[in-house]
Amino acid sequence: MAMPASLTHDILHGPPPPIDTGWGGGDGGGAGRGASRAASFTGLFVLLAASTMAFAAFTSAFVVRRGLSDMDDWTGVHYPPILFLNTAILLASSFVLDFSRRALKAGDRGKFNFWWSAATALGVLFLAGQAAAWYQLKQAGVFISTNPASSFFYVFTAAHAFHLIGGVAALVYVDVQALRLRLGPAKRTAIDVTAIFWHFLDGLWLFLMVLFYVWG
Repeated sequence: MAMPASLTHDILHGPPPPIDTGWGGGDGGGAGRGASRAASFTGLFVLLAASTMAFAAFTSAFVVRRGLSDMDDWTGVHYPPILFLNTAILLASSFVLDFSRRALKAGDRGKFNFWWSAATALGVLFLAGQAAAWYQLKQAGVFISTNPASSFFYVFTAAHAFHLIGGVAALVYVDVQALRLRLGPAKRTAIDVTAIFWHFLDGLWLFLMVLFYVWG
């Protein structure tokens, strides 16, 4: 009796390779991915809540200190104009990040790599712009101990930069995995988590800009 053609093929050539639904990299089973994704988002929401509470505490201290009517040592800071350029760079990075995610959904790996790398570069450029802003203030003789307004500015921007360094590290991690063709289904959770955290930092910076220029 003749053997089925599929069985004959398996004997001669071995079983067919598994279908790769991702971009490489072993990512475990579907159940494991689901649990890992849920844990990742839980950790993200805890981080966002903690960061929000920290900046809310800073803001409360800022408003209270600014509103003390019997203190005359509050002197407004002449913020360097580069802060507006930095804001535009950070906003652009969020838009570019969304371009990359849409390319990922469309299955265009080349465009994803390009746009994600561009967003990473913009994040690094923002940090460089912040360093330039601090340098310009230093050259103008404005230091953290100059007056309460400058103290709060340095504290707010340093805390935001600290968070942003973590965001840039996450962007670089995803970028390296993408360029190595190791973005399997589980690693796409890292893409979503990183993007949400980055957008949070973007919104946080816009809040700080309003705080500086309206209340500062």
